[in-house]
Amino acid sequence: MKIDFNADVGESFGSYTIGDDEQLFRYITSANIACGFHAGDFNVMQTTVKKAKKHGVAVGAHPGYPDLQGFGRRELTMTPSEIYNMVVYQIGALRQFCEIHGVPLQHVKPHGALYNLGAVDQKVAEAIANAVRDAATEAILFGLCKSEFIHAGKRLGLKTASEAFADRRYSDEGRLLSRQLPNAVLHTYEEILEQVREIVFNKRVKTATGNWIPLEADTICFHGDGQNVAHHTALIRDALAKEKVQVLHVGAPDDSTL
Repeated sequence: MKIDFNADVGESFGSYTIGDDEQLFRYITSANIACGFHAGDFNVMQTTVKKAKKHGVAVGAHPGYPDLQGFGRRELTMTPSEIYNMVVYQIGALRQFCEIHGVPLQHVKPHGALYNLGAVDQKVAEAIANAVRDAATEAILFGLCKSEFIHAGKRLGLKTASEAFADRRYSDEGRLLSRQLPNAVLHTYEEILEQVREIVFNKRVKTATGNWIPLEADTICFHGDGQNVAHHTALIRDALAKEKVQVLHVGAPDDSTL
């Protein structure tokens, strides 16, 4: 049994530091690196790709809305064409840093409000999937389990990875509960471990209303700006290892180790 651990990283900006990337890189296997629109900048992108390479972590682009003040968590009104161009632009920027450091761009995972909209809006999902196909053909499209992202990627012949979240509550429809609602984010180690174990071993998740829904994931996200995220990720990875679960990036062969 194997699972990928991914995290949103490279989200510092200028003099502002967000997240503990250096510690987190010791425990994740895939890194979603901000591309300068919702967070990150050209200096942060450069150093974050270098850190990923140093720790043997697979690199992915993490494009979002051009919304630094709102951290990309506010939905902007954009046409599918604008979304396509915006995502191509961000993938291209990160891909160049990958080429400089000799690491492949493993995946693309949209961020925040763009991710949430693309999960339910077919036209937005198709715009993003088309951008991945044209700007990073071999990259894996990460998307919420059973979402429009996965459907759009498969229609275009892209490699896809279904994603679940370690620290977010779900609705009965299998969507992420809005951060504007109470208890949308899990904070304690015990809650997060329980949710990860249910996803990995039982392929299900408990919703905010207490119902169980099926959820089959290839990769699990730990938010890089979450409280104690590196500590929680380390403990959870160790707990899974004791139950013979390999934590490997999604592009790794079954017998690989990191």
